[in-house]
Amino acid sequence: MQHAVGSPLPPPHQPGHGPAVGRSPAAHHPGPQHPGAHQGPAPVPPPPPAPGFVPPSHQPPPQHPSAPHQPTAPHPSAPPAPDTTGHVPLPPGGPVGVPSTPPAAAMPDPTATTLAVLLIGPAGAGKTSVAKYWAEHRRVPTAHISLDDVREWVRSGFADPQSGWNDHSEAQYRLARRTCGFAARNFLANGISCILDDAVFPDRPVVGLGGWKRHVGPGLLPVVLLPGLEIVLERNAERSGNRRLTDEEVARIHGRMAGWYGSGLPIIDNSQLDVPQTAQVLDDVLARSIASPPSW
Repeated sequence: MQHAVGSPLPPPHQPGHGPAVGRSPAAHHPGPQHPGAHQGPAPVPPPPPAPGFVPPSHQPPPQHPSAPHQPTAPHPSAPPAPDTTGHVPLPPGGPVGVPSTPPAAAMPDPTATTLAVLLIGPAGAGKTSVAKYWAEHRRVPTAHISLDDVREWVRSGFADPQSGWNDHSEAQYRLARRTCGFAARNFLANGISCILDDAVFPDRPVVGLGGWKRHVGPGLLPVVLLPGLEIVLERNAERSGNRRLTDEEVARIHGRMAGWYGSGLPIIDNSQLDVPQTAQVLDDVLARSIASPPSW
């Protein structure tokens, strides 16, 4: 049996002998002698210390055996001890409601409001660049969620829409959209705004607004980025990999996006605007959308 280093070893029990008697606590815990005190017979020299023995002068103060240390009970009015497991409870995400119109007559400030924004546009419209810039320059925490990025989480078996829209590419699109909506709702439930971007078509329900409203909520604010065809062709030429489309595909998508005109959604023509300017116009459009949410 092992004993803690620094504690005196108990006397060994020898066969034929009973337990040691007449040993006072002072024999185990000698204290200092006071001058003038009565001195008894000269003590018998103690045996040499065992290996590892620590002299009493180097031991911690002994505690009385009849009074073991007991932990102090907390006061009834004391607050509970904090959770030290590292777990942080998060509120569950729910559908995002329609933003309430501020009572003040002044235009609401979208830069200080928790929002859910969906940026729509064809390939090469600048959705991702504008969304990242807008999210990085807000005064409140804001997340950027790109559907194309989430779709490309699938590394093996990726269904590239450029190879043809089929059951596999549609299933992966639906899964990515649902994942984006789930992430957005959880960010928003914890006070973090979101801006999502996707090439949503006005004439195709499977990749339309209905799925976004279902997965995020009716409070989602859609905005369309729609520069001229020559601009999107130029920007598409600078892309690489799966993000780069043929000129014919870019022209076809751009033509279908024109269906957003007359839809009631706000449209930004950023043909002559750089990214910071487009983000500023986006703030102006969102301020109007908060004051008067679009019907969609």
